[in-house]
Amino acid sequence: MRYLLLLSCLISLFGVSPSFAAAPATQKGDFKGVKLVEIPSWFKPSFLDIQEDINEATESGKRVMVYFHQNGCPYCAKLVKDNFSDKRTIDYMAKHFDAVDINMWGDREVIALNGKTFNEKSYSASRKVWFTPTILFFDEKGKVALRINGYYPKEKFLVALRYVAERKNTQLSFPEYYKKFSIVKKQSQLASESFFTKPSYDLQKLKQQEKPLAILFEEGDCKACDNLHKITLKDKDTIDILKQFNIVQLDRWADTPVIDLNGKATTAKKLADTLGVTFAPYAVLYDKGVEVIRIEGFLKSFHVQSVFDYVLTGDYKKETSFQRYIEHRAMAIRNTGKTVDIWK
Repeated sequence: MRYLLLLSCLISLFGVSPSFAAAPATQKGDFKGVKLVEIPSWFKPSFLDIQEDINEATESGKRVMVYFHQNGCPYCAKLVKDNFSDKRTIDYMAKHFDAVDINMWGDREVIALNGKTFNEKSYSASRKVWFTPTILFFDEKGKVALRINGYYPKEKFLVALRYVAERKNTQLSFPEYYKKFSIVKKQSQLASESFFTKPSYDLQKLKQQEKPLAILFEEGDCKACDNLHKITLKDKDTIDILKQFNIVQLDRWADTPVIDLNGKATTAKKLADTLGVTFAPYAVLYDKGVEVIRIEGFLKSFHVQSVFDYVLTGDYKKETSFQRYIEHRAMAIRNTGKTVDIWK
């Protein structure tokens, strides 16, 4: 069993984002929220030759799941504690999957499907891993059957496992499959915020404005959506950032009229289907009409703020690694004397 060191012991920065003005004479703020992460003992002891892992899994009638994590990641810790410790999940994965782990900042050698050699860090970058956990499910031909960016709650994660194990990826998209296992919510009154954009929703016009655009999908009877409004969207730091966006809030299941970014008339539900929305709340962020980043899984306040600030500052243009940006941002905030709690 391998134990991962805490993130706070390993952060090494290459400079501070110019978006923050540090106060040199101020005592550095605390850094909280990192979690000890354990790789489950039932994971495959792989040499990280991806093609070899796929071949071995195929011989056993299984598929390969590659789990990207990083040291101290609280979302990874939650995945291990809630999902990878659940007996139903363990039993199902033992029957249908070979699980392999990759540290997105690690140095172990990885042999990609094309035979090219990477280390874990460069392989993660080649796979555009921006969030942890990120999970890739490979089919027998080495194609990605499903990708999960971020943490999925246990029940939804089990649906994702079934989707891949039952080979449904060749028949329909995961959002279409997921509908069969979820209660389609009727249009309901969503909790709103004063700084949200008022209807009607013309995304084509909004994308032309100076402010960046965020499309926020929610749904009724959604605990994660409730927490977003009760906690994250009541935080002053969050509000200060989000007020500088055009934020269009849509009910994922509603027939609310929308003009999409191309000027075509559609509905909130159809737009959500087109974008592949499978989680609530789910956000797609644009700058000058170009998509920059998405929130596709469970996130707490600091990371929600970081996603929006990444777009707002334009730092995505010079720092292509979102995780490095987060490190820079956290250190810059701490240099002002404020505490950073990534799990608040």
